[in-house]
Amino acid sequence: MGNGAGRAKRPALSGERILRAAVELADRDGLAPLTMRSLARHLGVEAMSLYHHVASKDALLDGMVDLVFAEFHHPRRGGDWAAELRLRAHSARAVLLRHPWAVGLMNSRSAPGLETLRHHDAVLGCLRAAGFSVPLAAHAFAVLDAHLYGFVVQELSLPFRGPDEASGVTARILGGLPPGALPHLVELATQHVLQPGYDFGDEFGYGLDLVLEGLERRRAAEAGG
Repeated sequence: MGNGAGRAKRPALSGERILRAAVELADRDGLAPLTMRSLARHLGVEAMSLYHHVASKDALLDGMVDLVFAEFHHPRRGGDWAAELRLRAHSARAVLLRHPWAVGLMNSRSAPGLETLRHHDAVLGCLRAAGFSVPLAAHAFAVLDAHLYGFVVQELSLPFRGPDEASGVTARILGGLPPGALPHLVELATQHVLQPGYDFGDEFGYGLDLVLEGLERRRAAEAGG
């Protein structure tokens, strides 16, 4: 039997394989430990071989962000603009919770990839087709993204994951307060946070509805002259 018999053949190295492996590592370990050397080790190749496909660490990050943007829903033109952008926002939040390392990178790239730019163009196209002027579309895009990214940053920084953990953390905080202290926080906790069915994640949809309703008023006012 030859030396190579029974040995699994590795898939050919490619830019896409490198980027997907980098996303996998970042999802598992975060961004800080990700280096070209650790990525090469994960792929079972020499670090220098990566540079035949990805020019630099910055190019690697550009490509990783592009893969994340490709997972976002791209809103369609000509339909219900608010429904399309609501779907895009919920889709993007779910994607970012799967890839938490990406939140701070999404709009940081000076050499964005094609999927990133296609996503941005789709959002703007949806707004423009709905009658938003160019300046109002720019304002709308900015405030929608501020809500999306700001909420996800807050969500990821909370000291709990999910309603069950939220109840436990809240109860421990309340248990350490002197009697009669902080009445408004106690009221919020007991009458809202500790009630059955509470989920902090639901606040995302509530805030998004407020943003979309406000944008519709601005759009209608602009259309009415």
